[in-house]
Amino acid sequence: MSTDVPTPSNSSSELKSTASATTTSTKNGRPKIVLWGDSITQMSSSALDSGFSAHLSDAYQRRADVYNRGYSGYNTDWFLSYCKTTEGYNDILTLGGIDHTASGKGKEKSSVELVTIFFGANDASHHIHNKRQHVPLDKYKSNLKELIMLARKWYGQKVKIILMSPPPVYHAQRLQYQIDRYGKEKATGILERTLELSGEYAKVVGEVVNEAENENVAFLDLWTSMQEEDKDGWSRFLSDGLHLSRDGNIFVGKALLQTIAKQFPQVAVHADQQTGLWGNSASKCGEALERFGPWHDEINFEQEIFAKMKKFEKELEGGGNESLKRKRDESIGDDKMEK
Repeated sequence: MSTDVPTPSNSSSELKSTASATTTSTKNGRPKIVLWGDSITQMSSSALDSGFSAHLSDAYQRRADVYNRGYSGYNTDWFLSYCKTTEGYNDILTLGGIDHTASGKGKEKSSVELVTIFFGANDASHHIHNKRQHVPLDKYKSNLKELIMLARKWYGQKVKIILMSPPPVYHAQRLQYQIDRYGKEKATGILERTLELSGEYAKVVGEVVNEAENENVAFLDLWTSMQEEDKDGWSRFLSDGLHLSRDGNIFVGKALLQTIAKQFPQVAVHADQQTGLWGNSASKCGEALERFGPWHDEINFEQEIFAKMKKFEKELEGGGNESLKRKRDESIGDDKMEK
C-alpha cells in the first residue's frame, strides 16, 4: 500500500520515504484541523446551510484554523490519485509542514492536530447504475487504510483522525431529485444509491477504525446516529436524499465536537457556559491548544506602561543616559498608539 507522492515540482516523480513526525504546539504557528472528503465536506463551509466546517471554525476561533479539503464528486480512489499529483501534494499534504525530501528527512513537526476522513457517499454508488463513481467494498476498505497512513505520514504519527461514515440515503428524496433535475420524462426512477448500500460502507468504516493500529483514530457513525436521532423524520437531515440539509450540517457539527470532546479531550473546546460563545476568556480548551493573543479583558495597558516606566527609571538612576531616555519615550509612545 503506497502513500508516495510526487516531488513539489512539475515532475511526476515520487518521493519515497517512511519518516514520520509528531504533532506540534502553538510554538509552530496556529494549529490546523483538516477536513478530507467529497461534496458533503466541500459544501460544509456554507454559512447559509450552517455547514459543519463553519461550525468547527466557530468553535476553534483563535485556537486552530480549519482547512476544508472536500472535492465534489470524488471517491476514495480519485482522492488518493489527486494526492499523488503535484497539485494535490501542494494543496493537501504540505499543510502539515513536514518535509520528506532527502534534505528534510521528515524532521519537522506537523502543525495539523486533527484530520477528518469523510468518504463513502460516492464509493457506495450502485456498481451498475453509477459504475463511474462506484468503488468495491474491499477496495474502499483498503483505501481508507491508505488514507490513514497518508495522514500519519504527512501530518505526523500522533495526528488525531476521525473517520466518518457516509450518511444514510433517503430513497424518496433521491427519486424526487431526479425529477427536479432532469424532468419526469428523463428521470429513470432507478436508485443509483440506496440506504442498504450506504449501510454496508458505513459498517466497513467501523471495521477500519477497530483494526487501526493507533489509539488516535475515532469513528463517527453518521449512518446509524442520524437514523436513531429521529427514527421517523431523519430525512430532514438531507437536502436531496444524499447531501446534508441545514439540520444535517448542524447535527454533524455538534456530533464532531462531541466526538472530539470524548475521544480527544486534549484538543476539545468548551464554550462559555453563560453566553455560549466560543471565543472569549470564559471559554476553555484542552491542554494541546492555546488561544492566540490575550483576550481583551486580560489586557491592562496602563499597568504595562507604568511597569515599563519604572524599569527605565531604574536604568537611568545615577546618570543621564539620553539614549535610554529616548528609548523609554519611544516605547511609551508606541504603547499609547496601540491603545
